[in-house]
Amino acid sequence: MRFNTALLHSGKMGDEATGATLTPIYQSSAFYQTSAEQHEKLFHNKANGFSYTRLNNPTITAFENRMTALENGLSSIACASGMAAIMNAILNIVRSGGEIVSSASLYGGSIDLFRDIEEFGIKTRYVKNNDWEAIEGAINEHTRLLFAETIGNPCLDVTDVERLAEIAHAHKIPLILDNTTATAYLFQGLKHGADIVVNSSSKYINGSSNSISGILTYSGRFQWDPEMYPQIAAYKKFGPMAYIARLRNSLFRDTGACLAPMNAYLNLIGMETLGLRMERQCSNALELAQWLEETYPSVTVNYPGLKSSNWYEISEKQFSRGYGAILTLRVGSKENAFALIDALKIPYTLSNIGDTKTLVIHPGSTISLHSSEQEKEDAGVFEDLIRVSVGIEDIEDLKADFAQAIEKIGQL
Repeated sequence: MRFNTALLHSGKMGDEATGATLTPIYQSSAFYQTSAEQHEKLFHNKANGFSYTRLNNPTITAFENRMTALENGLSSIACASGMAAIMNAILNIVRSGGEIVSSASLYGGSIDLFRDIEEFGIKTRYVKNNDWEAIEGAINEHTRLLFAETIGNPCLDVTDVERLAEIAHAHKIPLILDNTTATAYLFQGLKHGADIVVNSSSKYINGSSNSISGILTYSGRFQWDPEMYPQIAAYKKFGPMAYIARLRNSLFRDTGACLAPMNAYLNLIGMETLGLRMERQCSNALELAQWLEETYPSVTVNYPGLKSSNWYEISEKQFSRGYGAILTLRVGSKENAFALIDALKIPYTLSNIGDTKTLVIHPGSTISLHSSEQEKEDAGVFEDLIRVSVGIEDIEDLKADFAQAIEKIGQL
């Protein structure tokens, strides 16, 4: 099945008992068992079923299964947020003394998280994206994973995933890929060598800014070295599911960052239109970026689909349906950035991406607030930068709004 058909018809949806076409919301914290023996089997991983929603839930499982199919993986675990998904994905395999080698051009919240886990004895070494010599030089005997974003947020650099995966696997370490800004509509990272894909499903997966959630999907193909990853080796009886089994039976279970059934339900509804939304949003973003670049030469427009972009070539290689739905503008000063944001009438000023509506933000004073000046520069965050998450509005209306806003402030 093709993408949009698969979104609607792959996997089990609805409720056979009632004929409902949508998966019901199982808004229950716990589930009764037919016997004490059955309950024991659930806790010993000797039977399938549901016991407590912190562990699993039918609505959440339906969302996990749909995301697994979407990302072409083996299994998924849904979490309370995208940050929780990243934390679970990493801490499942990295212990105190371990290190991460990561692209420097990350979302500010991820940089904050990596700084937080330094207190756990986990160090992150940042390198320029796609700088293969620097990446190789940063890997040492303590490195336990490589981390990157498919499309950097808000840098909009594009990772050569296949090349990065080759380097990771040559060193017997996995590649964790944050696919939030691309989604599986543009790129299925597991097909191109990534071992674990993370999505902040609050964004494009959901599409309407009505729930916070995150999810990680595992390929099932990585060969875990028992000396480097003894915590995974302890679950080798689960075969390809060892990574997922370890996570479900330890960190995920014990820290409690589980997804709410209602949010899983909202994501399931949102996913059905992911392809349609992304098609329109990517098309709008490309046209808006081209128009702004041609019409306002004093505005520096950054978008991977522009031929002027440093990432155009790799974007052409990796993506077949578009270049993403985010663009950034540099307008000369922080004052100009604030003035332009305030002059716009259609976009909402808020800290999210992936909504059906166009959203704008000044990253330097918000989502990258806690980053150092060097971290901001490495992540492509500047005082005069505006991030635009393009929605599904009529493109001529967006052009007209940006035109009146730019003309209103006059300094550009």
